[in-house]
Amino acid sequence: MNSFEINKIITAILVTILVVFGIGKISDVIFDKDDENIVAYKVEAPEAEAVQASSETSVDITALLAMGDIAHGEKVFRKCKSCHSIKEGGKNNIGPKLWNVMFRPVGSVTEYKYSKALSSYGNEWSWEEMNGFLIKPSVWIKGNKMGFAGLKKEKDRASVILYLNQNSDNPKSLP
Repeated sequence: MNSFEINKIITAILVTILVVFGIGKISDVIFDKDDENIVAYKVEAPEAEAVQASSETSVDITALLAMGDIAHGEKVFRKCKSCHSIKEGGKNNIGPKLWNVMFRPVGSVTEYKYSKALSSYGNEWSWEEMNGFLIKPSVWIKGNKMGFAGLKKEKDRASVILYLNQNSDNPKSLP
């Protein structure tokens, strides 16, 4: 390789570096970053407590559960099977076993290590509690380690709740 080829390579590298840094500097000059020139609107997101409170007060659980279907709940529950067991005598997986989950205290499976948020929550899995949790677990109980995004469709939530209730030694009657 002769010196002319080496000069071309070095020149290409230097031009590339100048172009990359130059674009940033030129864009700063063109788009002045004063707060007065920003064309955007700040949208305030509702606080988690407000979302939780609105979920608690605005849901007619009887009407919600009327939308559900146990067979549909079994299909939707397939999303949960990767982390939870629903069988009687089933084992804990990534998440705790869910046999008899309805109307038992939150965080009460003794052989499962819950997050501090769930173990100190102090409620039981009622119809309303399970519905709120399934909407978005991270908002309903802050600090829990469940990485599930939630079930947005009311029919899906109602069906899963009915399916969970069905998988019990003593299913509760609907409200």
